[in-house]
Amino acid sequence: MISEIYFMHERFNMKKLFWFFILATTIIQAQVKTPIKWKSEIKHIQDHQYEALFTAVLEPGWHVYSKDIKLENAIPTAFTYPKNPAIKLLGTTREVGKKIEEYSEVFEGTLVYYSNKVEYHQKFEVSGDKLVKFEADVEFQICNDKVCLAPDGESFSFNIKPEVKATENTEEGKDTVKSAETKIPIVTDTTTSQNTAIAAAVQNKNQIIIPSLDVKYPINKECGEKIIQDEGNLWIFAFGFLGGLIALLTPCVYPMIPLTISYFTKHAKTKNQGRKDALIYAFFILLIFLLFTLPFHLISGINPDIFNQISTNIWLNLVFFIIFIIFAFSFFGYYDITLPSWMANKSDKASESGGIIGLFFMALTLVIVSFSCTGPVLGSILANAIQNPTQLTMAFGGCGLAWALVFGGFALFPQFLHNMPKSGGWMNTIKVVLGFMELALAFKFLSKADLVAKTFLLKREIFVAIWIIIAFATVLYLLGFIRFPHDDKKPKISTGRKIWAGIFTLIGIYLIPGLFPSEKPNLKLLSGLTPPLNVSLYQDKDKKGVLGLTIIHDYYEAIELAKKQNKPILIDFTGYGCENCRKMEEYVWSEPDIWEILNDKVVITSLYVDDSEELPENEQQTLELKDGRRRKIRTIGNKWSTFQRENFNSNSQPFYVLVTPDSKILNFPVAGYMDKDDFKNFLLCGVKTYKELKK
Repeated sequence: MISEIYFMHERFNMKKLFWFFILATTIIQAQVKTPIKWKSEIKHIQDHQYEALFTAVLEPGWHVYSKDIKLENAIPTAFTYPKNPAIKLLGTTREVGKKIEEYSEVFEGTLVYYSNKVEYHQKFEVSGDKLVKFEADVEFQICNDKVCLAPDGESFSFNIKPEVKATENTEEGKDTVKSAETKIPIVTDTTTSQNTAIAAAVQNKNQIIIPSLDVKYPINKECGEKIIQDEGNLWIFAFGFLGGLIALLTPCVYPMIPLTISYFTKHAKTKNQGRKDALIYAFFILLIFLLFTLPFHLISGINPDIFNQISTNIWLNLVFFIIFIIFAFSFFGYYDITLPSWMANKSDKASESGGIIGLFFMALTLVIVSFSCTGPVLGSILANAIQNPTQLTMAFGGCGLAWALVFGGFALFPQFLHNMPKSGGWMNTIKVVLGFMELALAFKFLSKADLVAKTFLLKREIFVAIWIIIAFATVLYLLGFIRFPHDDKKPKISTGRKIWAGIFTLIGIYLIPGLFPSEKPNLKLLSGLTPPLNVSLYQDKDKKGVLGLTIIHDYYEAIELAKKQNKPILIDFTGYGCENCRKMEEYVWSEPDIWEILNDKVVITSLYVDDSEELPENEQQTLELKDGRRRKIRTIGNKWSTFQRENFNSNSQPFYVLVTPDSKILNFPVAGYMDKDDFKNFLLCGVKTYKELKK
């Protein structure tokens, strides 16, 4: 029924994108425990030749892809070996196991993988007679017949003492080893011993896990409270609900309301049955929106850092920037973005089966055919709430509830359908205004990529100028000075258009102060959306920190300064892409009494968990985590995100901890955006505890 109306043609082929989305979002059976275990050993062959053996043991039902798989979207197992002048690899890594090949309709090609157990052999030669380190890293993905887990990795490291086996020729012409002259090689796994050595020196700059930082037992448990904010889930829900209502007013959805309700009232045997079916239909709409977010919760259980890594990834934010530009011009009417018609056709056909199953597929068909208008709205919600799966569920739940209430409400009271405004040009007006908003949001992601990359090319004033242009362009459109493909040649400038033109005019005027230099926040309502104050055309970011405060970006440098100044240390776990961090700085840190405490009473160290700059080679390491896993620490962000999670059992930002110069926690940490009084009490509690401790 619905597909016949909305899929007369297909303008934008999204087949490959759709399958990629399906693969990324159907992780419905993932577990915190990774169903793969790695074992490794080094075998001595002869003279200076060795063989590294890596064995992957998988739980029943799971498999790992071959290193030779050629399909574009399947992730092969890949071994890499850091360069070492004393080590020469002999050939390539060889797979040994029962190889399975089968055709996959999803990938449109042949999958090659191993189940149960697979070995990887790599021969190498060691030069000289000194102790050398052999290192290997493996990247892989494991799947079963229903799901694939997020790509993962493992690191291996061994110390090898080279040796030479003396040999002699036997009558058969074979080499035999003289046991009397054979030496036993020294082969040790260096990761654990390395970490043990690191843990022995508290002030070692490479140390990440510090035993004295016991978050459960601060020095002062009585002063202050443990404040972990709820991260504004209610506001996220409201944002999703509002987005759902707006999406209902677009041309793809609005005409569906009377069409769908009339279907229930006309085809039901009784009025009560029709209303009952419509309410079940509305419930399924909400359920489908919630199911979209389920995989994100399961991925979070596998790797708590994954969403922080995704939301702060430079390239992904650039992709979001491009996608939102595409969404904007789609809303302007230059093209449509739709899912393949066969999806709606199959779903629509399934809806004819009747009963509960038929109602579910009717709801699914509605979601599919309305993608042209709802896709950009849902994309905005997804991109802005992806850091937290709970927020994502709240946002999508709000959107789904808005739809369920409208469809369910009209089903209960169909007489109100007569009071609905008729479809018309006003729906296209809403769609175009949404296009301008998508355009503005696009530059938010470009800004985030710029901040994380530390290029700082998109200055605050340039960003604000772009938003001002977009705001006034929206005004010109609403007043009829700009037209797009689906607009009337002589649009009627209604009272509603004039009111919204006035609102966008006020928005543009509000933004104007952001074009001028300011030591204090001047666009507080947009804190977290605009670049921070110190990324400015008028200010050298290297001269001053946030709000003119002295801020250290290395914990161990902060320790040295705190010892000299006899002050406690405020650890500020933050990120270039962290919106709540910017809100805290511009709303709370900027308050005179808070600023005074930060400037005079503590040493601030802001540790950026999304800093992609590589550490110096002597600071890179492979760390054994508390859960037994090993992680390669290559970047500054790797270091401080692991530092936060391993010592404080948290991966959210902002996250604040007050500690002594000898790394002891003064009072309970606080997290999230909070009001001024809560943050002030936290600061004063820690400062007072430190003073009493010194006495």
